[in-house]
Amino acid sequence: MDTIFALATARGKAGVGIIRLSGPQAFEAGRQIAGALPDDRRSALRVLRTRGGTDLDQALVLSFTAPGSFTGEDVVELHIHGSPATAKAILEELSTFEGLRLAEPGEFTRRALENDRLDLAQVEGLSDLLNAETEAQRRQAYRVLSGKLGDLSESWRKALIRAASLIEATIDFADEEVPVDVSPEVLTLCAEVLTDLNREIAGASVAERVRDGFEVAIIGAPNAGKSTLLNALSGRDAAITSDVAGTTRDVLEVHMDLGGLPVTVLDTAGLRESADVVEKIGVSRAIARAENADIRVFLIDTLEEELPVAKMPGDISVLSKADLRQGGSLAVSGKTGAGLDALIDAICQELETRAAAVGTATKERHRAAMIRAAESLEEVKELVKRGPDAYDIAAEELRNAIRALDSLVGRVDVEQILDEIFSSFCLGK
Repeated sequence: MDTIFALATARGKAGVGIIRLSGPQAFEAGRQIAGALPDDRRSALRVLRTRGGTDLDQALVLSFTAPGSFTGEDVVELHIHGSPATAKAILEELSTFEGLRLAEPGEFTRRALENDRLDLAQVEGLSDLLNAETEAQRRQAYRVLSGKLGDLSESWRKALIRAASLIEATIDFADEEVPVDVSPEVLTLCAEVLTDLNREIAGASVAERVRDGFEVAIIGAPNAGKSTLLNALSGRDAAITSDVAGTTRDVLEVHMDLGGLPVTVLDTAGLRESADVVEKIGVSRAIARAENADIRVFLIDTLEEELPVAKMPGDISVLSKADLRQGGSLAVSGKTGAGLDALIDAICQELETRAAAVGTATKERHRAAMIRAAESLEEVKELVKRGPDAYDIAAEELRNAIRALDSLVGRVDVEQILDEIFSSFCLGK
């Protein structure tokens, strides 16, 4: 296998930059550019030089002997001064070494997967961690990266292998009298795994929202102050505001962090009947996006006002133009900021309630695999209840469930999704 190298930190000026080498020639290349390498997992200050003897930089050098490294291979890290010129000079020198080449995006992590340092779910968790922008995204990604989903999958797998072995034993001794009825234990094992799977399946959609962002739609009549409220929430002039009714024609989106959760706030066209063709399209889009949003903020003039969007549990009704009102119900003014904190608190409280149900599985791929496993286990329960004559089919369904769980961590069905996963990684990871 080739020895690969790359800048593992962001390009541009920085206090420190890290260049990573991984592969069978990492140590030899490290010695040629840095001299004697420090002991395994130790660091030492070295002067980096070209093979012609020209000084390149003074760097902190670390070495990791296989398999005790991130990639599972021999690894050398050069912690250099983080100027673009320094990084460029060292990378150019390494490119002249025979057997070394620049790493492809995600190649270090791919080698960690191939060398069993990470499972597939952990790789996805690492990708999410690198892209995390909010505290909730960071916590969720780190939970997956630390192997929580793999641990769950392994515990389910062991239980189902036990159930399958009981069924297979009964099939193998079908012509003999088996003294113990295995069906109670098999049904118990399947029921326990099913309970866990159904809980994780239910939480997977919430986990996806934490990763991709919740949607909060502001809806109301024309001139209710929706765009002004959006601007107040975002802290900038994201939407055009005017006294002319129907100014907003399309759905405007602003991404923000509310209480550590990623949120996309939608400003929609004012909901009313209109003869204007463009405005009618805007109203139609507003209704469609509002119905699909996680939370709808009904910005209304009176509590009796009705809008052509059904109110769902968790939606928030708030009176507009709080600066012109005297206390009472929840009211907000995007112009003065009155009631803005109370509205944000209400949105955050509802989102936090939903985020509390988050599962360990975070991807649609995870959810689909768990659904396949759960469907197979439902079949197993019915087949086992029919008696030994259906045990051979039950055993096959158990194997299907185990294969579905194996796909979670990449034991099977992995090749077709690897390219998609690693395409999102940066060059030095």
